[in-house]
Parts: sequence; structure tokens; C-alpha cells
Amino acid sequence: MHTRKALLAAAAIVAVTFGATTPPASAGRHPHPVRTTQLTLLATTDVHGNINNWDYFRNAPYTERTGDTKGLASVASIVDTVRADKGARKVVVVDNGDFLQGTPLDYYYAVQEPVTETGVDHPMAVAYNTIGYDAQVVGNHEFNYGLPLLGAYVKDADFPVLGANVISERTGRPALRPYTMISRKVAGGPPVTIGVVGVTTPGSQIWDKANVEGKVRFDDMVDSAAKWVRVVRARGADVVVVLAHSGVGGGSSYGGDLPAENPADIIAAQVPGIDVVVVGHTHLDVPEQWVTNEVTGKQVLLTQPKFWGQTVSEVDLTLTRTGGRGRADWTVSTMATTALRSKDYIEDATLTSALEPYHQATLDYVNQVVAQSVVELPATESRYRDTAIMDFIQQVQTETVQSALAGTAYADTPVLSIAAPFSRTAVFPQGDVTIRDIAGLYIYDNTLQARLLTGQQVKDYLEYSAKYFEQVAPGGTFDPATMTNAPAGATPDYNYDIMSGVDYEIDLSQPVGSRIVNLTMPDGTPVAMTDSFVVAVNNYRASGGGNFPGIATAPVVYNDLVEIRQVLIDWALARGVIDPADFFVPNWRLTIAGEPAV
Repeated sequence: MHTRKALLAAAAIVAVTFGATTPPASAGRHPHPVRTTQLTLLATTDVHGNINNWDYFRNAPYTERTGDTKGLASVASIVDTVRADKGARKVVVVDNGDFLQGTPLDYYYAVQEPVTETGVDHPMAVAYNTIGYDAQVVGNHEFNYGLPLLGAYVKDADFPVLGANVISERTGRPALRPYTMISRKVAGGPPVTIGVVGVTTPGSQIWDKANVEGKVRFDDMVDSAAKWVRVVRARGADVVVVLAHSGVGGGSSYGGDLPAENPADIIAAQVPGIDVVVVGHTHLDVPEQWVTNEVTGKQVLLTQPKFWGQTVSEVDLTLTRTGGRGRADWTVSTMATTALRSKDYIEDATLTSALEPYHQATLDYVNQVVAQSVVELPATESRYRDTAIMDFIQQVQTETVQSALAGTAYADTPVLSIAAPFSRTAVFPQGDVTIRDIAGLYIYDNTLQARLLTGQQVKDYLEYSAKYFEQVAPGGTFDPATMTNAPAGATPDYNYDIMSGVDYEIDLSQPVGSRIVNLTMPDGTPVAMTDSFVVAVNNYRASGGGNFPGIATAPVVYNDLVEIRQVLIDWALARGVIDPADFFVPNWRLTIAGEPAV
């Protein structure tokens, strides 16, 4: 591992504005005979801490039903192959964000052995540096561990980390570099100048409110892209690439108080001067999509590589030199995209060797045994059937909040708990339960809060969550494979919440908004709409993630910033035994017109 020359101060990322002051490399051009040249853009997105093709939760190589593999080690081989084929001077390599969170490796070097304290280079920076990336934009998950960690990563990176719409509250200017200018030499011709602008989804203002409030804000992506695309064109960019950590369609998973979460195609349609938009955030695999710019009529290419480094988007551009003698402007004349799949390349030995100490330290951590489970506890059916493994989360959250509120005005207020079925593959095996087993169940780095809700708000919350299911006609059959994630797969599992502390049924024969029936206390007493409840909930949901009603504006009664995953680990360590008899209380079920659905 490498030691940084100096650590960033805690507020470095907001105290410093990274100005994009690189002079255009194409200044002082002269007439040249060459009229066409080629350029290749290689792009990744949503790598989420995946360096090796390794599943830390299974302690085995990663396998995927399509046969795809993941990780920057294979990406490195792809990049080397393309550089050898096309010529290194004709290749530009970029990343579209979400790299500091997602695997136990990211977690370990953010929390257990934080690079902000140890001074070692962040493993993701080491990986990207080894490959030789040219630019990167931040994604929303770069703010999960706070600004000091992001600042440390920016210092470690050998390339500019962009964020044109991430604005310092102190200075009113971008807290990260808004753009970078890249020059590529052309034999027998003037160099090609590539302007890269980076923007990211504004949702972090909600999802990581505790980390960013009063420090940075997130401006509209479309407006920010328009501003800085004009700048890079004015500074001589022949090719303009926008790294947009955002999906398409203009929708948002949050309310209308913030700019749109997913406007990547709107950027392409409304901002003139863009050639390529790299799309991300939504974890789709869309190598090529075309949008007509409304101002110029020009076709803009959108490309979204598959997440976790499973593919690299290869965009081949042909550039034609325009203007008369004495001018040296290049214009994109053709573009074509190929999805290069990591499964077709071996992992790069140089990169895996450089990262081996980080990988091994992570393995040592996640394979620690924390408890013994008396039976196997799978999560497979958790999204449609009450399961003991979900009640493990609920019990720990409930106990943590109850303990914190002892002796307060809320000590006698019933505590409910909310959790989502993050994983369909998680399982506590009978016998040894390790940190990786718990991390595989609770895959996000959320912290625990508690909010005060009324009985009416509890019902409204459950009604909103129940939209996850398709409607089933009375007498019909419920099929979990086709009748969850409604409508039409639009609701991810992490936006379906299960509640403990009250009993209820979800009647799938009813329309959305009228499905929660028999909502009672555990003793059978009906929940009154005026009752008060303390609700244990993660910070993502409490901040408005998923746009659930009532929770984001509800009074906060507990917020000690304890990490839920760590609380689960500590609970298991303290007891040494995980026995469903200690916490499993079936309290909800799916029905169809009163009859059990499963």
C-alpha cells in the first residue's frame, strides 16, 4: 500500500474549489494535411468498489446468470487491449461515478481502517491510477461516508474527479472540478482536444443530508451541463463528453423539491455542443441510445455500461478536420459503440498484485465468525413472506432505539421498526455466522434513526409500500416472480418496506392505497389513527429516499449516527447465538380477498 504525502483536512473538499484551469492543448494550431483521425472513448460506471471478480458475501468468485464477470481487474485488461489495438494516444478512459461504496472492501477502508486516519492510498484510487483513467465524475454514493473520505480519494487520484453541480456552500462555486481538457496528439495533424464535463444526481442532498448539509449543495444537472459545455467549447474542445451520473427519462425517486434525478437524455436533448453522454446510476446495460438535440438537430450518443465493471463501453469516433487552410478544428463525423464484456478478458496481474494487500485485509475482516445460528435463515422469500432473518434486523433496530429512549419522554411509546429486503440471496447458515453473512443481508451503509409517526401515518406508509405488488383478482394466484416490483419492475426491492411492532395484512385484491387491513397492535387492539409510535428507520428512508409519505418531515427522536450493519454485528457478537425463538414474531402476511396469498 502507498502512503499519501499529506492527509486532507476534514473539510478539504468544501474548503477548496478545484478550478478547471488547464489551458487548451490545442492553442497555437497550424495547418496540417491530415483530414481525418480516430478517437476511442472507454467508459465504466457504477463500479461500486468491485476490483476483483470476487463475491465477498459468498467468499467465492462472482457468478451471474448471464455469465458476466465484474471488477476493475478485467477492465484493466480491456483497456490495455484497446490501447494496444488503437494506439494509446487515441484512447480516452473515463468513469461515471459510484465507486466509493458497494463492497466490503470499500466499507473496510472507510470505516474499519479508514484511509482518512491511516494515510494509505484508497484502494479504488490505486486501481483507477494503475489502469490510467483520464477523468471521473462523482456519483451519489461518493457522499455516503462523508466529505473527508471523498476529499482523501480526490487527493489520491492521478486524474481529475469532476462534479460541476456539486457547489460549495461556503464559496458558491463548484467544490470539485467542473470539467477537464484532454489533448491527444495526431500524427501529421493538429491535436484533438476533448472537453469532459461531469455532473451528478442531486439526490445526495436528501440521501446523505447528514454528510452534506451546510457544506455542499447540488444544482440542476441540465443547467450545470449547459454552463460548462459552453466553457469547454469556448476553450477549444473538438469533442465534448458529458459524464452524467444519472439515468434517463427525467424522473426522480424523491419529491419535487430537488432538481431531477435522471435527466441524462434531457441534457443530450437540450444542451447544444455535446457529442457523447455517459449514463449511469440506474444499473442498466444500454450500450447505445441516440437523442436528437433540440437546438442543433444533431444526434447525440448516450451510452450506459453495465454496472460493477461488467462491461466497458467502447465508443469509436471518426473526426474530420474542418475549416480552410490555417484552421485545425476537428468535428465528429461518425460514432459507433461496442460493449466490451469483462468475461471475455482475464484479470490483469499488475492490478491484482497492487491491490492484493487490500483484498486480503478485507477477506480477513469479513470472514470473522461473530455467532452461531441454531438453524439456517434464508432471505429468499423475505419480500413476500414474513421471515426470521428480516425479524433479526427488526429486533436489533427495535432494541437499539428502546435502549436509547429509556428514561426519556418517549420511553413508553411503542417502537416499530422498518426494514427492506435488500437481498434475495442472503442466508445465515446453520453454525458459524460471519461478518460477511451479516453484510450480505444488510448491504448498505445506512445509519439508524427514529421518527415519531401517528397511526394514520403508519397506515399511509404501509399503503405506499404495498404498491410494490401487482393487483390480484379475487380467486387469483399470486406469483412472486411476476407480481412483485410493481409496476412492471419499476419498484426495486430496497423500496419495499416491511414493518414490525404492529400486525397487518396486505390484501392484493384491492387497489393501491386501500390494501392494508387488520392493522392492530400485537395484542389485537386496532391501531387508532391518533396513536403515536416511535419508528426505527434507516437514514436513507428518513431523509426522503423512496419518497415514502410522512417519514422525512416527522419529528426526530433518535439519531446517534450508529451504523445499522455494525449494530447487527455487535448484537450477534454480544450474544454469540442467533436463535429465531428470540426474535421471530410473524406479524404480516399477503392475502387475496382475505385468503392467504402464499
